Amino acid sequence: MEKDVLIKVSNLDLHYGDNHVLKDIHLEIVRNNVTALIGPSGCGKSSFLRCINRMNDFIRGAKVTGEIIIEDMNIYSRSTDVISLRRDVGMVFQKPNPFPMSIYDNVAYGPRLHGMKNRTKLDEIVENSIKGAALWDEVKDKLNSSGLGLSGGQQQRLCIARAIATNPDVVLMDEPTSALDPLATAKIEELIRQLKEDYTVVIVTHNMQQAARISDYTAFFLLGDLVEYGQTSKIFTSPKDKRTEDYITGRFG
Repeated sequence: MEKDVLIKVSNLDLHYGDNHVLKDIHLEIVRNNVTALIGPSGCGKSSFLRCINRMNDFIRGAKVTGEIIIEDMNIYSRSTDVISLRRDVGMVFQKPNPFPMSIYDNVAYGPRLHGMKNRTKLDEIVENSIKGAALWDEVKDKLNSSGLGLSGGQQQRLCIARAIATNPDVVLMDEPTSALDPLATAKIEELIRQLKEDYTVVIVTHNMQQAARISDYTAFFLLGDLVEYGQTSKIFTSPKDKRTEDYITGRFG
């Protein structure tokens, strides 16, 4: 069966000044799947993730060449509306970062930013997004309370609700459980498995077991190179490259 590719990356290079961070990356990300990016610290996986919604635009001296096509749009073409791109490609960061406002306003923030003023519709979006982030039962009676009053795991699920409130095609996650305890981590992992029914998820993780548990595809980065990419089951059981095998068996990293 032919793969339904949503994101096609070709000839992608990224420099931060003189530092060559990503080198000639070629990758196809499959729709409604979870793709894990693994590799040691400083190998380029978070930088690659930030290329997908042009977050590197904020980094002084960053220069990207090559192309990333999402659906039929080259996101690095001059005609690209970066604000629309970031609506279609949501992002969840390593540390939960709710805004200092109510739970409701955190989730309504994106839709309001993009012009949604209808209160009934906003109520519906907020409820559906919080349900989609598996948080509704815990917060439905305190939507007007500050998002900062939630536990770390709840805050991260609130950030996921905020990311999906604009109905994106893609949800990027940069080590979303690294600041959480094992129980909260398990909840987020279960949520990620559910999210792929509606979204294409790309996650950076340092945790090899997590990549094996939740992802359909895995990309292994090393020193700015994409060493190997394929179905997670194959990468973890019969990798083609010895460097991949050495990394996932813990010989380095």
